[in-house]
Amino acid sequence: MKTRTPISVYIAVTIGLTIMAFEMFSQDGNYFSSPYFWVLLIITTILLFIMNSIGDLIENENFSRLTEEEKKQYLEEKKTSYFQKLWNSAFKKQSQSEEKDILIDHGFDGITELDNSLPKWWIGLFWFGCIFCAVYMVAFAFTDYAHPDSEYESETQTMMASIAEFEKNAPSVNLETAKYSADNIAEGEQLFKTNCVTCHSDGGKGGIGPNLTDGHWINIKEKTLFKNVFWMLENGSPNNPTMRPFIKEGTITGRDAEKIAAYVYHINQEKTPVTEAQGGAAPQGEQAKWENINE
Repeated sequence: MKTRTPISVYIAVTIGLTIMAFEMFSQDGNYFSSPYFWVLLIITTILLFIMNSIGDLIENENFSRLTEEEKKQYLEEKKTSYFQKLWNSAFKKQSQSEEKDILIDHGFDGITELDNSLPKWWIGLFWFGCIFCAVYMVAFAFTDYAHPDSEYESETQTMMASIAEFEKNAPSVNLETAKYSADNIAEGEQLFKTNCVTCHSDGGKGGIGPNLTDGHWINIKEKTLFKNVFWMLENGSPNNPTMRPFIKEGTITGRDAEKIAAYVYHINQEKTPVTEAQGGAAPQGEQAKWENINE
């Protein structure tokens, strides 16, 4: 009769594998505060104690059926610690009598096959994988844990909160402090699509509002194109009430206006104008002579 693996080993391995699994799938790494982590750990530990109790009953029953000599031999083997047995099993070679007991009655090319049991670590990992798969599928289907949509939503909320906190503490941007940066073009394009595309059409080619890609401008209030766009976003158009003062109304912030102005500068000064023949609006206003943005 073989001695059993101590329950402390099973519990230690279970805790380690549980932490490893949550470490792999938890996005924020704060799984110690997750109820799923502790519920899974507690249920698994309870099951291990139940299995250990059943094992004790089976062991006692099997022990009672042994002869006195076998009982003495078993108790002697049990004195050796579990880890010492592991160490010995890694280097101990099977005796001829032990091999004879597990020898399968066929071979090939002089090679015989032994009916060895699978290692306990392999069996343990196999069943852990099965149980983990079942738990994961249930959690994925019926909870928000490890669900990509939920994780995306959580990350988005965290990012937006971080942006809001930055905006709250960051110095406000006004006409004097606004600076052109190519890094703002991509975000400026998205803000343009949200706030300006209704009148100025996609790409700023013009529609209800004037074409923003050509050199003609109705309102010229600043020396540089970038600052002029910012002025328009802050004050609106004196000639057309449709062009509202977005900043003063609170629709956008000065930082948003800085990004939109960067995008408009990009499509006007760094890209080819969209002409009438290409679907752009006809030029309106007078030809503008902008100063260099870096001056």
